[in-house]
Amino acid sequence: MDFDKIVPVLELYGPVIQSEGSKVGIPHIVVRTTGCVMRCHFGEGGFCDSWYTSIHPEKGKYTMNDIVKFMMKFPECNHLMLTGGSPTMHPQLCDTIVQYFKNFHRITDDNGTIIREGVVTLETEGSHIMVTTFPIDLISLSPKFSNSIPVEGMMTPIGKKVTAGMVRQHKKSMSNTRNMRILLDNHTDYHFKPVVNPTEMPEVWDEVLEMIEELNIPKHKVWIMPPGDTKEELIRIYPMLMEFCAENGYNFTGRDHIIAFGDKREV
Repeated sequence: MDFDKIVPVLELYGPVIQSEGSKVGIPHIVVRTTGCVMRCHFGEGGFCDSWYTSIHPEKGKYTMNDIVKFMMKFPECNHLMLTGGSPTMHPQLCDTIVQYFKNFHRITDDNGTIIREGVVTLETEGSHIMVTTFPIDLISLSPKFSNSIPVEGMMTPIGKKVTAGMVRQHKKSMSNTRNMRILLDNHTDYHFKPVVNPTEMPEVWDEVLEMIEELNIPKHKVWIMPPGDTKEELIRIYPMLMEFCAENGYNFTGRDHIIAFGDKREV
């Protein structure tokens, strides 16, 4: 890899607080790739909150040298999140980033036993298989279901119409459980993070349950996240989703970066 060449990384920032899933509250460095096979729209919940990497992907801005230098600025922050977009579309890039982060944070004792190392989370919808030199510590698997399909003719965030091709592309890329299973089996740990409100979307929740059963995912690894890209919509959904999770034994995850910062980028 040419370390001076611009790669498909649109955002490089941190440390910021992880606000979703099983590592909530922990400071992370974030590398956001651009490009995605999905075109998610969640009805009243709006488009994907990083639509600028998916439905209208912007070009990358950083080199691998930029990424390495940024990691080294924050030696105390040993958690990294690879997100997008869809990072698994860029396997060589992701593997290189993971290697450098792991090596930079590895501390061993006199016997060579690792006493501290970098912890990497990969956020993915599960459409692609990706195997890395160092297994990724946490696969944050967020598959998409029928509540994410955009409607032909509706307006995108930059005022363009959703085309039939966009809808076909999205449907084609949904729910590839074969690739998901391979992805989970090749890395250290995972959590399953569907975006759904079972109370208002029981038919979508049925789809989620089918996938949970097919992938044999235990309840303690399921973190249900509300669909919503505004503070107002999330606050409306939070109570019913919290009650559902409490009553049915699932984990709840909010989207506190939206509550705190709205649609501000790099938070």
